[in-house]
Amino acid sequence: MIVTQYVRNMGWLFAGLIAFGARGQSQVQAQGQAQVLTQAQAVRRPNIIFILSDDHAYQAISAYGSQLVQTPNIDRIAREGALFTRAMVTNSICGPSRATLLTGKYSHKNGYTLNEKKFDTRQPVFPSLLQQNGYQTAWIGKWHLGNLPVGFDYFRILNGQGQYYNPDLIGARDTTRVEGYVTNIITGLTEDWLNGRDTSKPFFLVVGEKATHREWLPDIPDLGAYDDKDFPLPPTFYDNYAGRLAAENQDMTIEKTMVLKTDLKVHADYVKSGIFNRFTPEQKKPFYDYYENKISREFDARKDTGENLVRWKYERYLKDYLATARSLDRNIGAMLDYLDKKGLADNTVVIYASDQGFYMGEHGWFDKRFIYEESLRTPFVMRYPGVIKPGTRVSAITLNIDWAPTILDIAGVKPPADIQGVSFLPLLEGKKTVWRKAMYYHYYEFPQPHHVYPHFGIRTERYMLVHFYGPVNSWELFDLDKDPHEVKNLYGERAYQKTVVSLKVQLKELIRQYDDQDAAKILEKESK
Repeated sequence: MIVTQYVRNMGWLFAGLIAFGARGQSQVQAQGQAQVLTQAQAVRRPNIIFILSDDHAYQAISAYGSQLVQTPNIDRIAREGALFTRAMVTNSICGPSRATLLTGKYSHKNGYTLNEKKFDTRQPVFPSLLQQNGYQTAWIGKWHLGNLPVGFDYFRILNGQGQYYNPDLIGARDTTRVEGYVTNIITGLTEDWLNGRDTSKPFFLVVGEKATHREWLPDIPDLGAYDDKDFPLPPTFYDNYAGRLAAENQDMTIEKTMVLKTDLKVHADYVKSGIFNRFTPEQKKPFYDYYENKISREFDARKDTGENLVRWKYERYLKDYLATARSLDRNIGAMLDYLDKKGLADNTVVIYASDQGFYMGEHGWFDKRFIYEESLRTPFVMRYPGVIKPGTRVSAITLNIDWAPTILDIAGVKPPADIQGVSFLPLLEGKKTVWRKAMYYHYYEFPQPHHVYPHFGIRTERYMLVHFYGPVNSWELFDLDKDPHEVKNLYGERAYQKTVVSLKVQLKELIRQYDDQDAAKILEKESK
């Protein structure tokens, strides 16, 4: 890929950030947490590629049984490796999920609880340990942590959330605008780096995809890819939120929150809009032809109101979202083909995951945040030739705090003692392993965006107990065997009193185990 558009030196800003990052890396190295291996030992270890998308729902992946769309290339990773059916996140929001990947710690421990802050890169991050142990490391694509990456020999990251078209990409010394579609560009940069890497070392590479983040702009060849398909409404689409105060007061519904002009591109502003004003004329024309001359005219002619309008918005949302995901899957296929062509596939671990789950109309919603199933669960598939038996399904509860120690384990590097996750590599190797039966979750960001009350809770294989706090003080309990859609709050019902008592004991133990002092204080105050 040839970058030709323009380069802006970032001057003092990048100098300061690089110095800040260097201090963080020095601190990690000074702690001496990993034994440096010889080059010969390092070369024998597998390469690792971690593809991390944004807001990609497991319900939109055919390997997970989706009837909405086919995703043959993500499915290929699952078919040739393992599919995790209970992969979950500890804080369902973009930046904090990435901070958890880097540290193997909960948000309250790595300090990154909310979006749009600055991640403290002075703390240990596991790619630095890989560097110390002979790995060449890189992060390409979406980063979204406010500071420059530390622990990577190379990075080329999107500016903030990034742009779908003609994105600005930040390197160690400059920012470059690259013409084209972001998913294609990230794949091109990935192949460029792989072509020029130090082949005497194994590599660890994060491919950070922007797709499928709001406002869902498809690649030009994918415009209208699903227009001939009607999508069924989820069973909970018209949920009335009875008995669930937090669900009742959120602001993330397709009906009220989703914006016709920006989200669904109905009579979009092609002159002043931040979405379209960076397009080239050649890019803008097919968008205008499709969304203005086709979709907007159809919308005007329908004159929908009430439930018909909501249903139309839902259909348009899915069509744009899935068309955006189409390019994502296609580019994953290109990466897999590259590994095959270069003879790297047999010694390269490939992981595909999203930073969290996402709502595809369930409960009438889009976005994420809640401890509820669709936002708690994330897609996670993994191929490790010679180790993972093709077609493996992992039903154990795995968390994104486990990702860092698992990668270190694969690389033969001992994780730091303060990492809170646990490697699930033994599960994949078929070893008898004592594993968690419950997981802990804590979400913080309130009131904006989407007005989801802060909350923490416990999820077991059968039950979910959650406590909402802040402006409200409420509890919810769901029996997932009887109510998999989580619509009937059982908290306070006599038949479940013993269950609540047992779950609260387990919840307090998890809070103690993960040293969440804020949650402990909230529970202590409530008990008085």
